[in-house]
Amino acid sequence: MRSRSTRTTALGGLLALIAGLLTVLAATPAQAAPLFKAPFPCGQTWTYSHHSAEVRLALDFIRTDGGSTAGTPVLASASGTAYRYSQPSGAGNYIVVDHGGGWQTYYFHLSAYSVANGAAVSQGQQIGVTGSTGNSSGVHIHYEQLYNGAGQNIVINGASLAPYPGSYGSKSLTSDNGCSGGGDGKYWVDTFANATGYAQANTNDAQGVLNVGTNYVYCKVWGEEVRVGTSFNHWWLKTDLDTVYAGKNGRGAYVSAYYLSRWGNDEARDNSGAVIRDCSP
Repeated sequence: MRSRSTRTTALGGLLALIAGLLTVLAATPAQAAPLFKAPFPCGQTWTYSHHSAEVRLALDFIRTDGGSTAGTPVLASASGTAYRYSQPSGAGNYIVVDHGGGWQTYYFHLSAYSVANGAAVSQGQQIGVTGSTGNSSGVHIHYEQLYNGAGQNIVINGASLAPYPGSYGSKSLTSDNGCSGGGDGKYWVDTFANATGYAQANTNDAQGVLNVGTNYVYCKVWGEEVRVGTSFNHWWLKTDLDTVYAGKNGRGAYVSAYYLSRWGNDEARDNSGAVIRDCSP
């Protein structure tokens, strides 16, 4: 039978060990967050709001720069692994991007997914399309940042968006996500109409159609002039088409920069105003 002093010494040693472990745990710093960017394309401006039913400090975004909220690409805020989910009675079609170190971002109410389940994604890569699936009163991006499962105040480019507004219109955010060939080497541009894509920088061999809206392009080349009245452009943008004609190839087709919404004659810039790089020979 052990003496009382022996039991006291053992208990004291155990308490000291527990105290040491708690000290180590308390001293372990939280994993630094990625440098998150806005969940929508370069150069676009969206207003945001928060309501009390969003318990994880989420924000809802709608577009306010004259472009359409519906159908706009949803971009990964930072690199990670994307997982697809569906909750018809709530979040609708949504994606969770796991960034590692306990950090995740959530993107709700998508009209469509743009990546496979479990795909590795880069910052600025399109992961879905803005919609209103699930329990949603209108088209928007519901966006969350979580650390170890707990909602965090939304931080973009290192700056917190808190305190949150309770309605749209009082605060807005302009994206630099994917600007100037960022993300996976794409530039984001707005087009004002459906545009025919061709095999080369001329109108000889139609391949399909690039839909009106926000699209990515890779680079530009000088080619045949496209002119309507006093508006013209010699630049052609290399991109991937939305609709491909039978027997044709919609990958790496060329669309005239005439269709860019924001720029004038013989200009080829992305939504942020950066000049799109020349295609390699």
